Amino acid sequence: MKIEDLKTIGVIGAGNMGHQISTLCAMHGYKTTVTDVSQETLKNAEKFVDTYLPGRVEKGRLTREQADQARANIAFTGRLEDAVKDADFVIEAAVEVLDIKRRLFADMDAMVSDHTILATNSSALVSSKIADATQRPDRVVNMHFFNPALVMKLVEVVQGPHVSDETTQITIELCHRLDKVPVHLKKEVDGFLLNRIFAAIFREASWMLEMGVAGHEDIDKACVYGAGHPMGPFRLNDLTGIDLSYTMGMEAFKRTGDRSLLPSPKLVEHYGRGEYGQKTGKGWYGFKKW
Repeated sequence: MKIEDLKTIGVIGAGNMGHQISTLCAMHGYKTTVTDVSQETLKNAEKFVDTYLPGRVEKGRLTREQADQARANIAFTGRLEDAVKDADFVIEAAVEVLDIKRRLFADMDAMVSDHTILATNSSALVSSKIADATQRPDRVVNMHFFNPALVMKLVEVVQGPHVSDETTQITIELCHRLDKVPVHLKKEVDGFLLNRIFAAIFREASWMLEMGVAGHEDIDKACVYGAGHPMGPFRLNDLTGIDLSYTMGMEAFKRTGDRSLLPSPKLVEHYGRGEYGQKTGKGWYGFKKW
């Protein structure tokens, strides 16, 4: 397959990342179908699209015709097969649990065409842990968008030992066509590139919070006004999702046995109360939900 042959995209998961990735693909001319096991999540994703596109028109970022075409390009379904059966490229943005991803990829492998590339948006799990659940390991790749996917330019494309050069090149070219800036990771490493750096910062920030050195707001201020970061680690954690950090930390501990990778006690408290950050309206900070 060549990049010119790529016309249709399936997105698995309509949550915070999935509904943004699907909107992005639709805005750039791809027929896009997004699915989720939760009907409520699908409804919220459709509500987001129907709010976001008119908002872009009001701000002068899109013409009415462009917004209408983007809306026509995107469809929502509760059936996995309906989302992927005609897709040339699939982007999985489901929960960060390896067993779930392996089952998803095995199911999709039996539903899609032989040429279809299956990409995972996982921010932590390398695709070699998923690829052998399919009959196409050479066409299973990490394509890691950053939150918010409609705004952040960076996409990490990770070429594990099983990924073909053709798959890697098409994925990189798709990033360009979505107006993103891809970085090519030539080896797999847990956490990939940027998240390994962010994780080290967040671990240290969490330790200082637990020790009572400073509150989360002051730690964030130090990173913004001293280190020049666009936002501090706790506000960023609210944006990316406290639930995601909890799941990733637990999965990392299960894989390695390294207790330093466990989520911090205060993060666990937020998780236990269902305070996941922006998506729930409350986390380290308070938010007005869209």
